[in-house]
Amino acid sequence: MKYKINPLYKKTCTDFLLNIQKYFNKNQSTIHKARNELKTISCNTINTVVKSFQVPNFFRRILYTYFRKTKAKKSYENSIKIGNFTPNPIGYIEFYKKGLLNESYFIAQKFEYDFTIREPLTNKNFKDKEKVFKAFARFTFALHQNNIIHKDYSPGNILIKEENNNYTFKVVDINRMKFKVLSVKERLQNFNMLWAQDEDLTIIIKEYATIANIDKEDSIKKALYFSQKLKNFKNMKKRLKGKAVVD
Repeated sequence: MKYKINPLYKKTCTDFLLNIQKYFNKNQSTIHKARNELKTISCNTINTVVKSFQVPNFFRRILYTYFRKTKAKKSYENSIKIGNFTPNPIGYIEFYKKGLLNESYFIAQKFEYDFTIREPLTNKNFKDKEKVFKAFARFTFALHQNNIIHKDYSPGNILIKEENNNYTFKVVDINRMKFKVLSVKERLQNFNMLWAQDEDLTIIIKEYATIANIDKEDSIKKALYFSQKLKNFKNMKKRLKGKAVVD
């Protein structure tokens, strides 16, 4: 095995990390299951979210063993890099079988959020919707100013907690990120995976442009274009598969 644990959790969670297969298999608190599976598991008094990555196929097992960082390792390292923008990372661990990567896990402290950005994007009557969108624009601007771009900036990966009439945001699913100085185009394009209605995206981009001191009308026009372009592409793929499309 290979692993790394955040020094802040070394005393409390080292045994938990080293025996994560046992804890994970015994636990029934699954919160998401698709290619990867997420469970909430307690480590002593700390509530954690454990992400078990799908065992890769033979070719990818070779790739991740010898040539590329695993998703678990990238998740941990990216968490350390972006700090308070994501839930506190605890550690990651990789298990090898016959010399090749087999199972891998990433563990973070659970962020007790109230909703994701999906709720105000899909609920016309969501309370303080415009206030949430403006706060989200400011959060995204802070990410971008720190040279951080989340490559899967989709609604389910943006967690929000309401505290004292203010909103705290965290991003998750962070193994796909880039760290670079961003152009205006890259900044505006980063909103396209929200699948937002035009009026909602307009509120977000107008606030973002105000903070970034860039042209509002031009920014809105470009962001709407990038958003629609991705929607068209995704819907075309759905039509080819015979699935229903979403506006």
